[in-house]
Amino acid sequence: MKKVLLDSIKKYKLQIILHAIFIGLNIYILTIPPQLIGNMIDLLYNLEENKQAILNNTYQLLAICVIFLFIRLIWKSLETYVVRGIEKDINIKLFQRFLKLKLQNIQNIKNGEIMSYFVKDVNEIRAGTYRIMTYGSRIVYTFIIAIYQMARGVNINLTIAVMVPIVVAAYIIVKIKKYVEINFKKAQNKFTELSEYIQESTDSIRTTKAYSCEGEQLKDFIRKNRIVRQSNNTVDVFSNLLSTCTKICFGICYAISLIYGSKLVLDGKITIGDLVTFNGYIGLFVNPVNWIPDLISRVKRLQISYKRLDEVFKLEVEKVNVKENIKTDKLNGNIVIKNLNFSYPGIIDKALDNINIEVKVGQTLGIIGTIGSGKTTLMNLLTRLYNVPYGKILIDGKDINEIPIEVLRNNICYITQDNFLFSTTLKDNISLFKEEYEDEEITESTKKAIVYDDIQNMPNGLQTVIGERGGDLSGGQKQRVAISRAFLKNSTILIFDDTFSALDNKTSEKLINNIRELSQEKTCIIISNKVSDVKYSDKIIVLDEAKIVEQGTHEELINKNGIYYEFYEQQSKKEESMLA
Repeated sequence: MKKVLLDSIKKYKLQIILHAIFIGLNIYILTIPPQLIGNMIDLLYNLEENKQAILNNTYQLLAICVIFLFIRLIWKSLETYVVRGIEKDINIKLFQRFLKLKLQNIQNIKNGEIMSYFVKDVNEIRAGTYRIMTYGSRIVYTFIIAIYQMARGVNINLTIAVMVPIVVAAYIIVKIKKYVEINFKKAQNKFTELSEYIQESTDSIRTTKAYSCEGEQLKDFIRKNRIVRQSNNTVDVFSNLLSTCTKICFGICYAISLIYGSKLVLDGKITIGDLVTFNGYIGLFVNPVNWIPDLISRVKRLQISYKRLDEVFKLEVEKVNVKENIKTDKLNGNIVIKNLNFSYPGIIDKALDNINIEVKVGQTLGIIGTIGSGKTTLMNLLTRLYNVPYGKILIDGKDINEIPIEVLRNNICYITQDNFLFSTTLKDNISLFKEEYEDEEITESTKKAIVYDDIQNMPNGLQTVIGERGGDLSGGQKQRVAISRAFLKNSTILIFDDTFSALDNKTSEKLINNIRELSQEKTCIIISNKVSDVKYSDKIIVLDEAKIVEQGTHEELINKNGIYYEFYEQQSKKEESMLA
């Protein structure tokens, strides 16, 4: 995170320097009107003789107003450009980071928390940066320039007397600010919990409606929302306490100026115009002093959000080779798995136990087994979504860890069981936003996936925009749209992970025949709980409790009368009962 911020600041360093210069000019110009007004008051004692001088001061005052507006426009424009630029850069880098994170790391982060990073934390960094650039620099410039003008142009003793309450208030603010930080952390955690609850509730809205749970969900939301409100109220109380301290300080400063300044006028040490000028200088401190608690609060919030994002940037990422044209590297697809054992991080039980498999180019491997037997885990390792032990998985005789991730995944077409579809056009969903494919190629892939007719019946064909997660499509249509990707992508290894579960046997068989034609010179792996999906495979393995318990062809496994045969019998009887 530190590098992200430093890179962004370096990117806008010229604008930041110019911003600081124009802020300084802005504050210096603000000290001129009190001087002009003080001069005019002193000149009023002899109006006839000083009439022209008063007019000149008036003209200067008008000119200063115009210059002030011009300079303010410049630094506000620079400020907006820098702050929004930094926000954009952080969002891009954060999104890139999430895309590169290892699967086991990103799975440990809830959706609501991810949204909180992008919405809450990035916004806090943007707001904190804005306050530092605007409030911070103006406070510093005001104290330096205004105090110098007060001491040099009016009276140093009066200046010191007025500054004492500000120093006392600053001490009180330092004491109170830690409570702002503590309570803001609590409030932010409660906000994250509420975000996660909203995300979960919207994702499960169908289940909620089906079981009429709206009332209970609303009560739970009101309770959580009340906690967030109470947490934010506590933060506001301490923030208001800081603001009150500064306002009291400002009132005391004016009182000292009027009392002590009047005495100096009576003693002849300063003029009435000088006192008016001095009070004008005090007016310059109004906003900066009131900004101090807000600046401290915002800086603390920025630090908290920075630490949260820093934890994300410290998570382990996948090592991606950035060599040019690496995506064009081709694998043949000969796969060998030797004595593979695997356990998920933090779990003792094995997800895979002594797995040995060999699949050659042109062959189709069928994998069948009970739920939780390790089928998907095996494919996650084959695509290196998790760390793979060295020497256990070889492709074309090369350890999978030595193959750049982009080369590996570009040569594998993995159609997963969740069939994730984006809320965009069918064309983009099939091509996965890649522009290298022609419309004719995409159309041909939909024909082979047996979803072409369904798409043609839609309002805009391939340009039809589907809902979030493909909500406008049936389960079978979702699966066939996802399968179209396999026919479009020129990969050497094809993996279908429980991809035919929502299809009827007739459609499923047609698809498998098309896949067999597609995979004649490729390596194909079909994972399913249905015997009908894997029976044409060159080799079938049966997984149970993380182990390979049977392997062979369909006929060989039927003759063994083992687990595979039990699957076959159960599914055959089920089909017969449905037809009866």
